[in-house]
Amino acid sequence: MTVLAGLCPIAAPGDKPPAPPAPDTLAYSLTLPSAPRSPAIVRAATRTVLTAHGLDDVMDAAVQVVGELVACSYRLAPGSEVYVSLRYRDDALRVVLYDAHPRHTHPRLAAACDARRRAALRVLACVVKACAGEWGFGDAREPGGGTRMWAVLPRSGARGYVTGKS
Repeated sequence: MTVLAGLCPIAAPGDKPPAPPAPDTLAYSLTLPSAPRSPAIVRAATRTVLTAHGLDDVMDAAVQVVGELVACSYRLAPGSEVYVSLRYRDDALRVVLYDAHPRHTHPRLAAACDARRRAALRVLACVVKACAGEWGFGDAREPGGGTRMWAVLPRSGARGYVTGKS
C-alpha cells in the first residue's frame, strides 16, 4: 500500500512565516446584500484591507468610490446581492462591483436606465476624475446577467485626493 500523505503538506510551527501583506498582494472580494447598511460595511472592510496592505494614502478616494458603487447598486437592485472585488495591480486600485440589475434590451429603456445609473454615480465620477482614473459600467457577462460597474484609481492620483498632494 502506498501512502500519499506527503503530497499534501501541512505547515509546521517552525516553517517560514508568510510574508506580510503588501500593496501588490491586495486581492479581496466579498458578497453582501444590496441593502441600506451595505455601503457602511464595504467602506469599513475597504479601510481594513487598505491599512493591512500599506495603502493608507489612497484611503479617502477608495472608501468614497466603494461606498458610491454599493449605494448605487442598492438603488437599482434592492433586495439582491452585490459582489465587490478590490485588487491592486500596476500601481492602481481596481474596484469592481456586480449587481443583479438586468441590462435592458430595448434601446430607449437601456438609455434611460444608463442615464439613471450615471446620475447616481456622479460623485464617483468626480472622485475618479480627481484621481486621474477611469470608471464605467456595462453587462456583467456572468451567468445570471446583471450589471458590472468598475473604477480604477491610480495610486499617484488617489494619494492626493483630499490633501491636494500628489
